[in-house]
Amino acid sequence: MTLTNTIPTHSSGATTKPVDPAIAADIAKFRDVLNQYRRGEISEDVFRVFRLNNGIYGQRQGGTNHMVRVKVPYGSMQPEQFEMLAFVVERYSRGWAHITTRQNLQFHFVQLEQIPAVLEHLGAVGLTTREACGDTVRNVAGCHLAGACPHENLDITPWAEAAYRHFVRNPISQRLPRKFKINFSGCETDCGQAMFNDAGVIATTRTLADGTAEAGFRVFIAGGLGTTPFPAQALEEFTRREELLPTLEAILRVFDQTGNRDNKLRARMKWVVEQLGMDEVRRRVLANRKFLLASSSYPGGLPTEVRVDGDAPAGLDANAVVTKVGQGTPVSIGGGSVYERWFAANVVRGLASGQVSAYAWAELGDITADQFRAIAAISRDFDADIRLTNRQNLIIRGLDESELPALYQRLLAVDMARPGAELVSDVVACPGADTCNLAVTQSRGLAKAIGDALEADGLAEVGGLRINISGCPNSCGQHHAADIGFFGAERRANGRSAPGYQMMLGGYIGQEKAHFGTKALRLPAKNAAEAALRVVHRFNNERLVGEPFRAWIERSGGVRNIAAGLKDLDKFPAYDDDPEFYSDYDEAGPYEVAVGASECAT
Repeated sequence: MTLTNTIPTHSSGATTKPVDPAIAADIAKFRDVLNQYRRGEISEDVFRVFRLNNGIYGQRQGGTNHMVRVKVPYGSMQPEQFEMLAFVVERYSRGWAHITTRQNLQFHFVQLEQIPAVLEHLGAVGLTTREACGDTVRNVAGCHLAGACPHENLDITPWAEAAYRHFVRNPISQRLPRKFKINFSGCETDCGQAMFNDAGVIATTRTLADGTAEAGFRVFIAGGLGTTPFPAQALEEFTRREELLPTLEAILRVFDQTGNRDNKLRARMKWVVEQLGMDEVRRRVLANRKFLLASSSYPGGLPTEVRVDGDAPAGLDANAVVTKVGQGTPVSIGGGSVYERWFAANVVRGLASGQVSAYAWAELGDITADQFRAIAAISRDFDADIRLTNRQNLIIRGLDESELPALYQRLLAVDMARPGAELVSDVVACPGADTCNLAVTQSRGLAKAIGDALEADGLAEVGGLRINISGCPNSCGQHHAADIGFFGAERRANGRSAPGYQMMLGGYIGQEKAHFGTKALRLPAKNAAEAALRVVHRFNNERLVGEPFRAWIERSGGVRNIAAGLKDLDKFPAYDDDPEFYSDYDEAGPYEVAVGASECAT
C-alpha cells in the first residue's frame, strides 16, 4: 500500500467549500465528548450510545479498533468525496472501504483517538457519519437508477434527499426505541428494496375521475429482516406527493410512541404491528399525520429539493431496446469478447434522453484507494453521476453510448470491468467474522468461494439469480431476500465445533411483494459453495425460457425436493481425514465461536 500524505484537493484547482456548520458542530462535540470519556468523566455505556449515533461502531477485535460508517444517502457521491475516502482509508484504515447493502461506506481498524481527524477529513467534502448507526433514522436508501431508469414513475432522488435532510439531527429521531430504516423505489420493480423496511416508499400513478394521471406514492410500513423477517404492508392505497414527508414523520412518531423500549429484540416497527395490529397502527399514523400541521417540524407540501430539482421520470425511448431491471431478470451474456459480455450485462439503456448507465464491479463490495481515485477521475472526465448500489457495486450514469469503450478500458485498468455486476457470481456478503461482533462465520470467504466456483464451471453469467450471505442469522447480508441465501451457524460434528451454514431458497423482492427464502438444509461451511453450484447448475439446465427461480422451484417439487438432492453434502468427515472442515475460510486454526455484545450493526 502506498501511503499518500497529502490531503486531496480538486484536480481543477477549485477552492474547498466551507464545511457545513452542522457537520462542524458534530465533529467538535465528538472531540469534546471523547476527551471527557478518556478522562473518565463519561461512562462506557453512555459513550457507546454517543459514538454509535455518530456512526462509530466497535469491532470484534476490541481495544481501540473501530469501524467508521459514512452515511451516503441513496448512494450518491461526488468525485472529491471519492478522493477524500482514498486518502482516509490509506491513512487511517486498511487501504480499502466496503459498500454496505444500505449504500453506506464503511472502513475498519480506525483507532479511537484518530476518529476526530477522520471526521474532519470527511466533513471537508460534505460527508458525515451522523446517525449511520444507533437507534436513529439510518441512511435513507434509494434505487441506484433513480433519474436514470426507463421504468420509473417518478425520480425519487430529490425525495430521498428531502427525507434525509428532514430527519438527520431532527430531535424526534435521535433516541428511538430501535433503528428505523427508510427506502425509496421509483417503480414497482422495487430495486430500492422498499418492501422490507420500516418505511418503504414506491412511486406510482393513479387515474383521476377526469381521466388524467396523478403521480404519487405507495407507502409500506413495518417490513424487516433480522432473525424474523416481516414483509412490509401498505399504509394506504395512494399517498399524494404533498403528504409524503408528513406521512413518514407520522410513522416515525408512532414508532417512537409505541416501540418496545424494554426489549430491543422486539423493538422494531414490525413488532409494533404484531402487538397492535395493522389496522390500529394505520389509524394512529393517519391520525398523527392529520394533526401534524400543528407541529413546528411540519414538512408538508413539496419539499424544496423537489421544487428546485424536479422529480419528473427519466422517460422511455420507445424506439430503443430497453434493459429489463429487477430481481429475476433473465440475462444472457455468454460468448463474444470480454468487452461484448460486459456491454451486454453491465449497461442499462432505453432512456428517452438516449443516455446509458454502466455498472462498475466492486468485488465483495470492497473499493481500494486506487479504485476510489479512478472512479473520481471517471466522474470528472465523463461528466458522469455515480452512485453506490445496494448489491455493493457502483453505477456510472449519464453516459453517451459512444463513451462506453473508453469507460470499459478505464474500469479494466483498476479491476472493475468484470462482466455480470449484480448477477449470480456477484455474491453479496456482510463483513462477517472478519470484524463483526455477532458473526459466527467468515461470510466473505464463502462469497469468494461461490463466485470462484461459478466462474470455474462457466456459470458466472447465468441470469435471473442472486446469492446473498450473512455471517449470522441477523441478515446484514440480506440472505432472506435472495434466490439463494446462506446464514452462518455453529455446527457440532465428531465432538468438535465447526463452521456451518443454513441454506435458504426462493427469496424475492419486487412488484410490491416480499417473499422470504425457505430453509432448505444445513451444511458444513466447506460444502456450501458446492451446494450453491449444484442448484445453479440444475436451474440453468431445467428452467424454461424466461422462467423465474421461484417458479422453477415450484415446478421442481418445492424447496424440500431440491434440498433432498443436496443431502449428501450435509456430512462432516472425521477430523483426521479432513481437518479443513473444522476451520473457517481465511482461518488457519480450529474454528471457534466468539460472539460479542451487539452494537446494532446494520
